[in-house]
Amino acid sequence: MSSKPSKSIFLAPAPRIVSEMFDENDLARLRAVAELVVHQDGDVTDAVFEEKAARAEMIIGQIDLPESRLKRASSLKAVFNVEGNFLPNIDYGYCFRNGIRVLNISPVFAEPVAEAALGMAIDLARGISRSDRNFRQGTEEYGLAANREAFSLFGAEVGLVGLGDLGKAILPLLKPFRCSVRAHDPWLPAEYIQALGCEAASLDDVFRRSRLVFIVASVTSQNQGFLGAPQFAAMQPGSAVVLVSRAGVVDFDAMLDFANRGHVRFATDVFPEEPLPPAHPARRSQNSVLCAHQAGALQTALQRIGKMVVADAELIVRGLAPILCKSAQPETVTLSRSQPVSKS
Repeated sequence: MSSKPSKSIFLAPAPRIVSEMFDENDLARLRAVAELVVHQDGDVTDAVFEEKAARAEMIIGQIDLPESRLKRASSLKAVFNVEGNFLPNIDYGYCFRNGIRVLNISPVFAEPVAEAALGMAIDLARGISRSDRNFRQGTEEYGLAANREAFSLFGAEVGLVGLGDLGKAILPLLKPFRCSVRAHDPWLPAEYIQALGCEAASLDDVFRRSRLVFIVASVTSQNQGFLGAPQFAAMQPGSAVVLVSRAGVVDFDAMLDFANRGHVRFATDVFPEEPLPPAHPARRSQNSVLCAHQAGALQTALQRIGKMVVADAELIVRGLAPILCKSAQPETVTLSRSQPVSKS
């Protein structure tokens, strides 16, 4: 008779659902290395934590982990946030001082979001959805007349604000278009940016010289609302902006104002408030493409979360470093200002 694993894994992924991410094979692999304790119903109160999580070697989920809880979890080796961001709900300093790894699964969303971002960019450049709206209203134009504001991505000057997982996922999608790409990321050295095939550029140069700008920077305490009227004013008339990271990095009202004036057009998958209020002026903008925070929300991406977590959990149990999930870095993790995922 096989003995019960002496180790414990606490799985509490709310607001995500276990079955969205972990299939039966994933759960079996977790059970093979540890006793799996699943908590899907309700908040993890202190009483629940004491009963189910305090002896865990790994916690999978984005529950609150202040120092008081972490001290009670004396066997804890790793925390997997399966929401996708490093949230301000953990005492990261305590984790770093005590060898507790804090990981998230954000890399699974890079490719699907990059794919959606390219689609938005092509739409902005060629006016596909605009033509569709005009056609349905009976105001369509044909041929060259329909393309007065269009431009081609082939050979276009493209800018990236941010060059993390998402920015790096966009780059190979641009290769067939032979774009000239310049990137700005203050957390990366120029040599690294150049090694990825981009020109390292100042923020001013990215906006001033690019016909198309992808905004893919994470929101931090250092960059909230840092892209505003000066940057949009510096863009060439008729340029396009694709926002697919976090709305908090832009002055959303300023971006909307420059779009309404016809100076730029933009596409966004994120908003300052979600769900977007019915009366929000963005809904009436004629120079925008709006998506309801759906770019990364594919079932295939959610299923990859389980594979990623299980593979890294197996490595950690063997005393090896995780390699698939993103590790929190002491120099930057406390700067994050991302908001939790919403099921609204």
